Amino acid sequence: MSAKTYEVRTYGCQMNVHDSERLSGLLEDAGYVPAPKDAEGADVVVFNTCAVRENADNRLYGNLGQLAPKKAARPGMQIAVGGCLAQKDRDTIVKKAPWVDVVFGTHNIGKLPVLLERARVQEEAQVEIAESLEAFPSTLPTRRESAYAAWVSISVGCNNTCTFCIVPALRGKEKDRRPGDILAEIEALVDEGVSEITLLGQNVNAYGSDIGDREAFSKLLRACGKIGGLERVRFTSPHPRDFTDDVIAAMAETPNVMPQLHMPLQSGSDTVLKAMRRSYRQERFLGIIEKVRAAMPDAAISTDIIVGFPGETEEDFEQTLHTVRESRFAQAFTFQYSKRPGTPAAEMEGQIPKEVVQARYERLVALQEEISWEENKKQVGRTLEVMVAEGEGRKDDATRRLSGRAPDNRLVHFTRPEEPVRPGDMVTVEITYAAPHHLLAEGSVQAVRRTRAGDAWEKRNAAPAAKPAGVMLGLPTIGAPAPSPAAGCGCD
Repeated sequence: MSAKTYEVRTYGCQMNVHDSERLSGLLEDAGYVPAPKDAEGADVVVFNTCAVRENADNRLYGNLGQLAPKKAARPGMQIAVGGCLAQKDRDTIVKKAPWVDVVFGTHNIGKLPVLLERARVQEEAQVEIAESLEAFPSTLPTRRESAYAAWVSISVGCNNTCTFCIVPALRGKEKDRRPGDILAEIEALVDEGVSEITLLGQNVNAYGSDIGDREAFSKLLRACGKIGGLERVRFTSPHPRDFTDDVIAAMAETPNVMPQLHMPLQSGSDTVLKAMRRSYRQERFLGIIEKVRAAMPDAAISTDIIVGFPGETEEDFEQTLHTVRESRFAQAFTFQYSKRPGTPAAEMEGQIPKEVVQARYERLVALQEEISWEENKKQVGRTLEVMVAEGEGRKDDATRRLSGRAPDNRLVHFTRPEEPVRPGDMVTVEITYAAPHHLLAEGSVQAVRRTRAGDAWEKRNAAPAAKPAGVMLGLPTIGAPAPSPAAGCGCD
């Protein structure tokens, strides 16, 4: 009898992507195998949902509706719904989609295999939503999507009360892991061949508030610098309120902490920031950017911005444009304000007409495109060591190029070298051309450095059974596992 197959469909932020790796690990631990990419379907389909966008539930129920006839035609097939929307809607999901077998929340992802089996035996839907975290996610089995780069959770939950964000209500108050547990996980990953890690938290640089150490995050960064074989350290997403000078110093002084920073702005208007219940103002934000640039002149800084927050005036929006011009972001993830059911902002007066929001959004995007291109042009002529990536260049086969990430996380397409290189290996290239969203290195590769990470990728892909992906992402990611385009889902 062949093993049952599974597929995980993921929507939302990096935390969800990491949770999906755990869900895949749990299912494989229970004897399931990933469904082949060319398969008609899977025996178990898991939706790991996001509740951030206004139409999140419509998207979920639309996808569930498409699966209903497939399940009817496939005896024994099961459907599970987890994540933030499941935590929020609970029994509503089974009422609207009675063919769903399991509903579980953000705090009890470890129960998925048990709930699937219980639903099969009892022949009825199982809804189990824990109100608090049962086990820290990193204690669960994992099927990591990358052999050379990995997420490492350092905290879960958030203590902020931003009026546009529902995440704290769904993931709870911040809970920090012990530093020793984090470092032990990183060391184990490095032993397996991983050479890049991204420290992950809903508000990553608030790390330490739960354990009573205000400098815990900078100490953690410095400790990562002492781990042999760990070549690149990144983190996402921080909050300006908690971004202190000791963190900037640790970034600048720790060689394997990359010169890259994702710093959510949300708005450049002090009035709007106050209405958002953000604890900083424009001057404070620009001061952080100035300090980071002084300490790391080559740092690439990206951000999140919400356009059309309730009550936003044209003058408020002009303040956002001013902040963007001053900050010179390498990239900005821009969002049109979307009502999050259950958030204070959804009930605020002064909701902005759609056409006004759209016009402002287009002006912001045009400005940021111009800045991104200008900033990327400054990279032309630089010699960079690029980590070869897997599946980042959709046109690589046609152009005879490969793709990878520079230390500052910029995407680089480069000429395929004579000798074989693998994802996780390093190549040294000279940048010859810049576009708004990528760089080109059109000359010959200057050097190739084969790495343990490349060895790990080669070992994983040597076995045909290891090839099918267990996690299907609802949004594309930037790098592996660098921030997704919906970096922080606009909530950080």
